[in-house]
Amino acid sequence: MEKRRIFDKLVQEKFIPLIRSDSKEEALKIAEAIKEGGASFLEVTMTVPGAFEVIRELSKTFGDSIIVGAGTVLDVETARLSLAAGARFIVTPTVNIDVIELGHRYSVITIIGAMTLTEILQCWNAGADLVKIFPASLLGGPNYIRAIKGPLPQVDLVPSGGISVDLAPAYIEAGATAVAVGSEITKTDPMDKKRFDTIKDRTSVFLRLLKGAKSAL
Repeated sequence: MEKRRIFDKLVQEKFIPLIRSDSKEEALKIAEAIKEGGASFLEVTMTVPGAFEVIRELSKTFGDSIIVGAGTVLDVETARLSLAAGARFIVTPTVNIDVIELGHRYSVITIIGAMTLTEILQCWNAGADLVKIFPASLLGGPNYIRAIKGPLPQVDLVPSGGISVDLAPAYIEAGATAVAVGSEITKTDPMDKKRFDTIKDRTSVFLRLLKGAKSAL
């Protein structure tokens, strides 16, 4: 199944770079740089102007070479429009059971946001494929992931928010399935003429370090 293939690939790569941008044009350039950096996944957040158009264009341009998903999805209608545009996974910042149900209906991966153990278990019991822990750095970083995996070892976790390149492997070693990273890759000086090369290089570094990271659980 396509969904299983994507899930297995994510488990192998352990990395979801995400785009937050002020314009559609910039978002497309960032996406190209991330792809050149070697990533197989890309999350386009709904805060990007023209996000649906960005998803549609990237899905058409990249095809199977990169798996494009929609992030910061707040409701089921946005999820539905994202899928229509070509998104192959859906990410929410909060618990949203309706989005989980939509994911099952169309056989696409859902990564549902949560903070507390109660929220995490609610997402998992409702059928979320993975649970996004946000904001990971403010909640305690890798130590929080390790603490969650104690009582809930069966839950696949994707921490996001403030994950630096030096700490990314520690999240995997603490038990995370993958990490989602935005500003640590894409935040660059707009005056830097080589800023997209910088984004490409940062992507490559994250991938290289995560490749060698293995869960201690």
